[in-house]
Amino acid sequence: MKKIILTLLVASSLVMTGQETEEKKFTLSGSVDTYFRGNISGGNFDTAPGSSFANQPGFALGMINLVAAYEGEKVGFVADMVYGPRGNDAVFGSPTGSSEVINQLYAYWNVSEKVKLTIGNFNTFLGYEVISPTANFNYSTSYLFSYGPFSHTGIKADFTLSENTSLMLAIMNPTDATEFNPTGSYAFGAQLGFSGQYINFLLDSGAYEIDFTGGFDVSETFFLGINAAYFSGDDAPGFYGAALYPQIATSDSFKIGLRTEYFVEDGDFGAIGTGVEDSSVFATTLTGNYTIGSLTIIPELRLDSASEAAFVGDKALSSFALAAVYSF
Repeated sequence: MKKIILTLLVASSLVMTGQETEEKKFTLSGSVDTYFRGNISGGNFDTAPGSSFANQPGFALGMINLVAAYEGEKVGFVADMVYGPRGNDAVFGSPTGSSEVINQLYAYWNVSEKVKLTIGNFNTFLGYEVISPTANFNYSTSYLFSYGPFSHTGIKADFTLSENTSLMLAIMNPTDATEFNPTGSYAFGAQLGFSGQYINFLLDSGAYEIDFTGGFDVSETFFLGINAAYFSGDDAPGFYGAALYPQIATSDSFKIGLRTEYFVEDGDFGAIGTGVEDSSVFATTLTGNYTIGSLTIIPELRLDSASEAAFVGDKALSSFALAAVYSF
């Protein structure tokens, strides 16, 4: 009888140990964000820059983001779900509506220490900023981010060429077509990375975008981020521009940063809102990040100055935002 009881205890212990090991591989994380936004001068009370997200007047909602992930030794998956205005804007390329809450949904296989294959829907590899507010310093977004791709559905291969050098190659559906391929054509992407600096390339239906994204730790408290991009449409308007992101940590809980961006339309691209060909905009955003545990308070001042009247008859628009982003 004692042997049976001992055997059951040992078996129970092994099962519990196995369950604990499995639980460590599965994670559930996410964020919730909300904000207030108002104009200081220029335009009407509800006028906003032509960039994505955080552009509603008064008290407004961002999104709730839930990310379920399993990381095994060789294989894993990520299911990234979004709900709310920011999430809806992020997955606008969902044609049937069944994937309106899916930001990312992919599985991966670590073929070796130097090769990783990923298939499914994943956020873009171009650009400095991302969809989730937890990974951005500024709460509002740049023009370069807003008019580049948001996500891709396809297959990509990541190669570790050396300790500091990486290469990614991808075949994908048309940009932002999340659920399936609606046209029968395919996009091709590539990324070359060296010591945290990345050159990205995307070819899609005759149009292409070249992008540089990087950054440097100037000191222990000073970081400088850089983004530059050129997009050329297939006999259609395009754009080009550059942005700098200097950020300084004044304490363990507070950082202050600046985003300065120059964005130019090639032809009448329609991003700035002037209705005039070859328009440009210079946008400066001063942002603070104050962290209280898992909550980040983000005050932000932004000035957009366009070459032509873009904000209900005005060339310039100044605005203020105060956001709260909770991550878990």
